[in-house]
Formats: sequence, C-alpha cells, structure tokens
Amino acid sequence: MREMLEDLIRKFNSKAASDPALRAELEGLTKTVLIELRDGQAYHFTLKDAHVAGLLDGRTDPADITISTDPATLTALIRREIGPFKAYATGKIRLKGSLEDLARFRKFF
Repeated sequence: MREMLEDLIRKFNSKAASDPALRAELEGLTKTVLIELRDGQAYHFTLKDAHVAGLLDGRTDPADITISTDPATLTALIRREIGPFKAYATGKIRLKGSLEDLARFRKFF
C-alpha cells in the first residue's frame, strides 16, 4: 500500500508542478491528510504550497482531512477502478473535513 500511495504523491507533485492553474489554486495552502485503513494501517502527509513532501507512517492529530476506507477500496481508487464520489456514495469511504477541503480531495485521484 505504501508504494502505491508514494507513487500517487509523486504523480500529484508532478501534476502540481506542471499545471499552473492547479498550482495557483493550492499555493499558500497547508493541509494535513490522514489515511486510516480498516486493517489498522494509517498514513499521513502534509500538502504545503502545492507540494507534498512525503508519506509518513501512523496517525496525526489534528488532520484537516481524514480518509477512512479499506485497502481494497483505496487500491481501486488509486487504479481508477472506482471514482471517489462513487466510493463515498456507496459507503466504501468516509471523509471528514471542511467541504472546501473535501472538494480538493478529488485532485488526488
């Protein structure tokens, strides 16, 4: 799972670096994201100035956005086998955070 998340972060950072509109939207923001998997794994990262420095093991408190799901659903999201809104609507993923922050969540997938 860690490798998939790290690859997702690399792709996001590359997109943010090459997409002026995305970079402008994220510039100046600092947000901490917690990913809690139902098998007990947890990871977190911080988005700061349109860049994610790296993936860290464990939980963090407080998190601006908390994503709770199972490993299979997260894998399907990363592989684009399911969309984030469908996963949310079917209860396969739970999200906590402000509406504005949750809207940004889609940019990772």
